[in-house]
Amino acid sequence: MAKKAKTVFVCQKCGYESSQWMGKCICGAWNSFVEEKILPTQEEDVRRRTSSTGGTVKPSKLSEVGSLDYDRMNTGIGELNRVLGGGLVKGSLVLISGEPGIGKSTIIIQTASNLAEAGKTVLYVSGEESEEQIKMRADRVCSKIPQNLFVMAETNMENVEAAVQAMKPDFLIIDSIQTLYSSQLDSAPGSVSQVRMCGNQLMKLGKTGNIPIFIVAHVTKSGDLAGPKTVEHLVDCVLNFTGERDQELRILRAYKNRFGTTSEIGAFRMEEKGLQEVTDISATFLENSDENTEGSVATAIYEGSRPVMFEIQALVSPANIGFARRTSVGIDNTRLNMILAVMEKIVGIPLVNQDVYVNVVGGIRPEGTGADIAVALAIYSSFKRIKPLRKTIAIGEVGLTGDLRSVQNIDKIVKEAARLGYEQVIVPKRNAEKLGKTASTGSCKVIGVKNIMDALQILRS
Repeated sequence: MAKKAKTVFVCQKCGYESSQWMGKCICGAWNSFVEEKILPTQEEDVRRRTSSTGGTVKPSKLSEVGSLDYDRMNTGIGELNRVLGGGLVKGSLVLISGEPGIGKSTIIIQTASNLAEAGKTVLYVSGEESEEQIKMRADRVCSKIPQNLFVMAETNMENVEAAVQAMKPDFLIIDSIQTLYSSQLDSAPGSVSQVRMCGNQLMKLGKTGNIPIFIVAHVTKSGDLAGPKTVEHLVDCVLNFTGERDQELRILRAYKNRFGTTSEIGAFRMEEKGLQEVTDISATFLENSDENTEGSVATAIYEGSRPVMFEIQALVSPANIGFARRTSVGIDNTRLNMILAVMEKIVGIPLVNQDVYVNVVGGIRPEGTGADIAVALAIYSSFKRIKPLRKTIAIGEVGLTGDLRSVQNIDKIVKEAARLGYEQVIVPKRNAEKLGKTASTGSCKVIGVKNIMDALQILRS
């Protein structure tokens, strides 16, 4: 006897299912439950894994399991290859997200054009734009449109699946997954059930057909990926495009990558002809570093396989009315408040009645705590009206006691600083001791400091 479809209420924020409507979900969201019909489980479940021989799956000794040499496809974009770990892996699912207008569709059409020019058959499925609109963008960003680049304006998942099985493309693009819907469900496109169902079907297409798939996803106002978290767990790679729409620079970061590192970033510049690669990202962020100004300190982080230099700017001014403001762009506001507390308690400068503004030049959002000392020095420089030393980079994590904690890959950072013409690097004392034993610093002088007071002493000298 066939099972009947059942009705459940699904939270559109976290995917929690309930047999009855609730005003508030367990995740804390209000009025997020939508009624959806759940069809009975089919005999062939896309989530079910079986052995290639069709027999019973038996455990294998890990020591006897061979290593796979993944066959990667060159996207024709060096920065994208870097973030992906060397190129597209066949059969992989790549989820790319970002704010509207940031450049997601641009980099996708450029990638599709490059692969098609290399002889690959590419299928671009769009549920948001017509074929004519895609053609207009391709005419703008591509020098020529290859003959084996196909477009399809479709939102029905079954029709997309049929087209893929008939064409058997080498590369598939879905723009976006929130517009797809399966006829097996009655819920609207973009709902939790639809996104989960279409995601599973795309995974089956990619894995069984050995087709790399690019999936575009929208983000919420807070910058988080829209839709259920199950999609992020389902795909092999999650990329995020960041940057300010009124600025040229765009940063592509991998938050998940089963075939490479998750700390790699790629830099692009948005121009009239599309996205252009920025190979020397440090030089871009430090284009005005020769100007010795108050409240400006250079620092660095190590992202993936390369060091990235950038500038921290701070402005301290008396608060006019009410509570003092604490505003940061690119730096976590909680981290900023902690540094300000250390500056008041350990250094002894009164900031309670001072507005403090901190900005990371270029729009980059550094992860980690290596830029703490640069933030502290920039704030002190602005407050005391002291110009920092020229050609100097400061790196280190500031502890609650004012001590400086060591950072990783300091040898590579110092080498990059010397290449860019910097004369000295302020680092935690432990990093300096280790660096003096293991590597050559070249023309760049390394100054080891124990705490924030020692770093400020160098700033005042």
